[in-house]
Amino acid sequence: MNVHSRWLLISVGLGVLLNPLNSSMISVAIARLQNVYHLDYTGVSWIIFSFYITSAIAQPVMGKASDLFGRRKIFLTGLIVAFIASLLAPLSPNFGWLIVFRIVQSIGTSMVMSVGMAIVRIHITEKQATALSIMSIFLSGAAAIGPFIGGVLIHWWDWPAIFFVNIPFVVTSFLLAWRTIPKDEPSTSVARGISFRNWFEMIDASGILLFIVGLVALLVGLLSAKSSGNISLGHVIVGLLGLVALGAFVRHELKAESPFIPLRTFAKYPAMTWVNVEFMLVNALYYSLFFGLPSYLQMVRHVSEFHTGILMLSLGLCSLVASPIAGRWIDKSGPRPALLVSGMLMTLGSVWIVTLNETSPVISVSLALAAFGISNGLNNVGMQAAMFKSSPKEIIGVASGLFMTSRYLGTILSSLLIGIVMGDKFSTGGFQLLGVILTVIALSLVFMSWQRRESK
Repeated sequence: MNVHSRWLLISVGLGVLLNPLNSSMISVAIARLQNVYHLDYTGVSWIIFSFYITSAIAQPVMGKASDLFGRRKIFLTGLIVAFIASLLAPLSPNFGWLIVFRIVQSIGTSMVMSVGMAIVRIHITEKQATALSIMSIFLSGAAAIGPFIGGVLIHWWDWPAIFFVNIPFVVTSFLLAWRTIPKDEPSTSVARGISFRNWFEMIDASGILLFIVGLVALLVGLLSAKSSGNISLGHVIVGLLGLVALGAFVRHELKAESPFIPLRTFAKYPAMTWVNVEFMLVNALYYSLFFGLPSYLQMVRHVSEFHTGILMLSLGLCSLVASPIAGRWIDKSGPRPALLVSGMLMTLGSVWIVTLNETSPVISVSLALAAFGISNGLNNVGMQAAMFKSSPKEIIGVASGLFMTSRYLGTILSSLLIGIVMGDKFSTGGFQLLGVILTVIALSLVFMSWQRRESK
């Protein structure tokens, strides 16, 4: 790999890490934001919902937009958008504006992430596998150390620092990318000359709108009812409107020529469908702990942001260590044994949550986080391998897109689950109830992995 390729790799890596870094740092900031804006968990959870809903939509859309406008332009524009959001978010006059800038930040980082891997594949032809593995380190490493970085920043400089910290990454990535990423060749753009109307049809703008309206309305209806403590007619109407919109979305997607989520593919390939369902449950369980535990430690156990970040570091580091080991194991034995062990570890970790109380030693927290971290490392590789094995080669691109959608839906489900269980504030009893629910999910994953092994 020559010097130019190395600098290009660094420039792209510093850009693509922004999305996982910002999605993970926020886990340690939830409790602080609740105090600053005087919100309950259901209200502050929109800082999570907004980012993941936007990412789920923006990444595939911006991937298609790169065919029309060029990958270099999308990458650099995304960095500019992320810079603006990171600069203005700490200046938000209220929580509503913070959500707006969080959405803008998600759009910018999604623009960068959606084309970053493609830029590496296209422009680094020497030792490409090594380049892609380094990119995965940027992605997984940022997600792993995000809570630790967030805890340190909030402890010393308060919550605005988790936005300001993006600026040096953005500026460095932009300057390097401007010099190292080759300009887009107009002749290589498969969408050159396409009209905006045709492009909106290509990205299924109608389907995206129905998906956003339906999902947001359903979440508002469910969370508002839980937050207020009673179910009013307004909550029911909003929730029903969400269900109607989602129903219209399903009907639209089944008829669309270029659907945002190709639902017919799920019906055609049931094995692939079950892998996506399993992956959604895996992420619902993992991120319930990822977002729930820091708030519990800070609000119930009164652990500082700094020490919470250190504790959460064990989760990320165990995941990073387990991933390459899982890769070698899965190459030799297939995904089933690794996923079965992962399910067992998640079950043990979930049972630990059920037994947790305010006097539980800190070392037990670290052990439980280690169990979840190892299981996450096994899942990251195992579920990807299971997806490839269950998906026909001719639709592997579509299957990969659906796989990422399942990840985002699982993450959104985790925040919804925490909001419904916890309501206005965190408590030991509420966290134990969450542990019971997670135990049921973990046992379901063990059963699904066992059935996969039995059916082979």
